[in-house]
Amino acid sequence: MQQESVMQKKSFALVDYTTCDPKRCDPDEGLCPAASACPHKVMKQMDGPFEAPMVFQDMCMGCWDCMEACPLDAVQIRHIS
Repeated sequence: MQQESVMQKKSFALVDYTTCDPKRCDPDEGLCPAASACPHKVMKQMDGPFEAPMVFQDMCMGCWDCMEACPLDAVQIRHIS
């Protein structure tokens, strides 16, 4: 019997930096709602308020809370195998 290899796809969040603009989401504080919604704290505004967040893709759990929280639809799903 031949054993079939099963490859799992990894999915993670990806920020579209042409769309992302924390100033539009939160003009007073500049906080990204997508980063705030990440329960695993792998999306962060590393350079501070009013800056686009970055995602630690290797630690992203694929829960998509960030994608649902982004009012600008700047968070997308990326699949790799």
